[in-house]
Amino acid sequence: MIAENPPTIRFLKQSTTSAWVEQALANLDTILLDHSHCERKAAGVALNLMFRYPSSAKLVRTLTAIAQEELEHFDQVNCILEQRGIALAALSPPPYGAGLRSQIRPQEPVRMLDSLLVSALIEARSHERLGLLAEHCPDRALARFYRSLMASEARHYGAYWVLATTYFERPMVQERLEELAQVECNLLASLYPAPRIHS
Repeated sequence: MIAENPPTIRFLKQSTTSAWVEQALANLDTILLDHSHCERKAAGVALNLMFRYPSSAKLVRTLTAIAQEELEHFDQVNCILEQRGIALAALSPPPYGAGLRSQIRPQEPVRMLDSLLVSALIEARSHERLGLLAEHCPDRALARFYRSLMASEARHYGAYWVLATTYFERPMVQERLEELAQVECNLLASLYPAPRIHS
């Protein structure tokens, strides 16, 4: 049995349950395939924000680096899938991403703030869960791979936070982060029936 731990990742209100870890380890091929989709989507989010806010120089520079790194990870996961004989395929998405994106307010400038904080929360959860896979995965090569990604995931959620505090006053950022973090926690209150990185 995998022990439950208190939240240790900045921004997250609740730690991942042992039930998620057990489900993920029992379905590693599906987790890898979902991980591929997650890296592709993360690169797309960074690119979309760059296109939406092209005059925000710091945002563009920061997200250019993030998009490049996410695409590198996408390629690395796809190489592992190929080595394991897992074909790229569509997967039904969990309600996590859509649930968080539904909280993004449509009007500017708060749309930018919400977009940055939602991305920060997703990256923070990714960091936590890749760490759990690195710690518990019985496949040593996969465990090393997950561990190798943790530092970049931590940089990514930190970068989104820094961008938010660059363009908005810190008290406003913190208040909205608290609200969105609670939504994120509620979305993960029930385990999604299929194994996913964000289920």
